[in-house]
Amino acid sequence: MVKKTIHEINGKIRDGSVNVVTAEEMVHIVGELGAEEAAKEVDVVTTGTFGAMCSSGVWLNFGHSEPPIKMQKVFLNDVEAYTGVAAVDAFIGATQISETLGMDYGGAHVIEDLIRGKSVHLHAMSHGTDCYPRKVLDTTLSLDDMNQAIMMNPRNAYQKYNAATNSTRSTIHTYMGSLLPSFGNVTYSGAGVLSPLSNDPDYMTIGTGTRIFLGGAQGYIVGEGTQHSSGGGFGTLMVQGDLKKMSTDYIRAANFTGYGTSLYVGMGVPIPILNEQIAQATAVSDAGVTTKILDYGIPSRDRPAMRDVTYEELRSGFVDINGKEVPTSSLSSFKKSRIIANELKDWIAKGEFFVSMPVERLPKDISAKPMKQTEGIAIVSDIMAVNVVTINKDASVYDAAKIIQDTSFNHLPVLNDDKTLAGIITAWDIAKAVSLNKFDLVEDIMTRKVITSNADEQVAVVARRLDLNEVSAMPVINKDRHVIGMITSDDISKLYARRS
Repeated sequence: MVKKTIHEINGKIRDGSVNVVTAEEMVHIVGELGAEEAAKEVDVVTTGTFGAMCSSGVWLNFGHSEPPIKMQKVFLNDVEAYTGVAAVDAFIGATQISETLGMDYGGAHVIEDLIRGKSVHLHAMSHGTDCYPRKVLDTTLSLDDMNQAIMMNPRNAYQKYNAATNSTRSTIHTYMGSLLPSFGNVTYSGAGVLSPLSNDPDYMTIGTGTRIFLGGAQGYIVGEGTQHSSGGGFGTLMVQGDLKKMSTDYIRAANFTGYGTSLYVGMGVPIPILNEQIAQATAVSDAGVTTKILDYGIPSRDRPAMRDVTYEELRSGFVDINGKEVPTSSLSSFKKSRIIANELKDWIAKGEFFVSMPVERLPKDISAKPMKQTEGIAIVSDIMAVNVVTINKDASVYDAAKIIQDTSFNHLPVLNDDKTLAGIITAWDIAKAVSLNKFDLVEDIMTRKVITSNADEQVAVVARRLDLNEVSAMPVINKDRHVIGMITSDDISKLYARRS
């Protein structure tokens, strides 16, 4: 059994004898030597990731003006920052967009401009007080002019991301990029084999106080990130670092068409190899990191999963969806992630970076909760017709035609003898049968593959299914496949008309 301490590893960093490798290299080392021998040989494994991390921003302290002002609203290059904490402190969020330029410029661009040494225009307003009499302030400031610029990112470095595709007949624009119609592409994010949290999924060395690479400078993990959902493999980190020491090589603004601005953040986390268990964890490969491809065409937080997929498959350039070969593309940069892991490796090897154990481990078995909503979401049972007229599969086409004429129902669910759903027949099916002089049994002309819904599904999800399958109505069934209602496109249109 191998046992090392942080003190021993940092001693090796000081005297230059430390053996540090990247997570990508560790896969091969453990494969050749096994976890125990690898733990003896390797002292530190470095990870890296570079991708869009929307939940990012910077705390800025501007210093006091003359006369002083208590800022109630502040804009940097016409991008509003949050000021509800003190007189001259503000938080600029990466996704906040410009009042005048909209999605073309946002908080992420302000942050990048500051790192590049550019000055930004500050416009502040206040109601004025006896101790803070000034009501309006306009000035230009660079990063050097500010007392502090602390990057504080609430949610970074997702352990992995769900991949995205689109079942609809139109291109949609999301934080996962532009998704082409009819499963035209799959986008994904994350560094797979190099992902920090995928290399320490039990948070044995990653936690509050862990020293990290952040934006080209040394930073720290503050604690679990918002929406930390480690129980499902979607852990996140809250991190901080000094913006004044960062580089635009690793902090870059981005625009996502139809979605808005985001900030690309480069991060690397060193993992000290204290035992063979940690060594084995850092040997995870792209084939060992699995996620789901979700249909972003469904406007719901509970998007349907098309299939499970590994990062090895995603990085191959194509994945299979329902027998169709669909091209994949990454929103993050694996090349940049590899550069970060190697730069962190060099820092450690040169004695410029020392590893640390967390003062507190992060929770590893929790799940993020959905929002509690006090206003109800429309579900199928709210609007479905419950007095549904059905017909037995052994009935004649003539019987079906008479029912449709007498009831004005255009869709008839067809039932088996045990009252379970067998198919569906429409007025169009009957008209076509009559034109062909076919008056046989209903089951001969019915549609057997019926698109159905459940009573507790959201109306928005069902509406998308109707559109996707190009049908105007569907039976609502229970778990026993008994028909308990019918929902139509007219029902949905009337609902939205009332709400608008």
